[in-house]
Amino acid sequence: MRRFLCLLLLLGARTAAADDPKFEYGKHDEVKDVKGVEWIAAAEAGIVLTTGNSETTTASGGIHASRKAGDNKLSFDASAAYAKAGLRVISDQNGNGTIDNPSEIQTVSSLTAETLASKLRYDRFLTEFNSLYVAALASRDVPAGKESAFGGQLGYSRRLYKSATAETVAEVGYDFSRENPVIGPTISIHSARAFIGHKAVMTEGTTLDASVELLTNLNHENLTTTDDMGNLVDGGAFKDTRVNTKVAISAKIGLNLAVQMSMELKYDNRPGPLPIKNLAMGFQPEADPFDSIMKASFIYTFVGAKPPEKK
Repeated sequence: MRRFLCLLLLLGARTAAADDPKFEYGKHDEVKDVKGVEWIAAAEAGIVLTTGNSETTTASGGIHASRKAGDNKLSFDASAAYAKAGLRVISDQNGNGTIDNPSEIQTVSSLTAETLASKLRYDRFLTEFNSLYVAALASRDVPAGKESAFGGQLGYSRRLYKSATAETVAEVGYDFSRENPVIGPTISIHSARAFIGHKAVMTEGTTLDASVELLTNLNHENLTTTDDMGNLVDGGAFKDTRVNTKVAISAKIGLNLAVQMSMELKYDNRPGPLPIKNLAMGFQPEADPFDSIMKASFIYTFVGAKPPEKK
């Protein structure tokens, strides 16, 4: 039993260098047959600890909850990831050009992931194919140079395709984000947003969820980062383009338990300042524009209250 629990924790753990947004979109079928109020919630968690020659601490968790009533749906998603590694470095303390004392081999802790992401979204379904949405977001991603970020979204959602086993939805709208970098002044970003998501039943109990989100800034951003030539990066309109993609496959292994494998790719054409200290005056390189997350997790649905069927 102990080995099985360790396996669950290992598969549920993740390390990441970017926030983990939930690409959720509303469907009229979710609410059209709801006569009362329906609550659903699910959670996931994982942890990995190693000591000795390898010193690492990795922890992750997430929660999803939704409330459906009539033509209205309210959903909440939150996720967190933390990873810290101990790296061995050398320090020639006596200056003889060699490492000849155990004290000259030290372990330095390095934070490799510290991300938080949350999203509260409301969907109002107008017809079977059309709906409006509004959302509030908050996140944190220190390795990517973002101390915190707060914002909101609103827009229009349209069902493009629907069959017995698959569905495709597209969204267009407005996104606002106020980012507080680890280094430098706060930045406000007004963006146009486009999204397309596809869900399909592959086999009984196995589903595919794929999505692409595109954001591009409409306003000029006063950036403090520099390029390879030492010049300030251009923060003009349509320069700060961000692309978020996700592919996930989930399979039920019990009444309330499912296992999910997912891959996320993120691109930011104007990433935040690289969080490194003691840089030369006027030199502020950007963080890496690409981030990827590969994740294996167990998801447990602990609330699934449905209204009684009408006789």
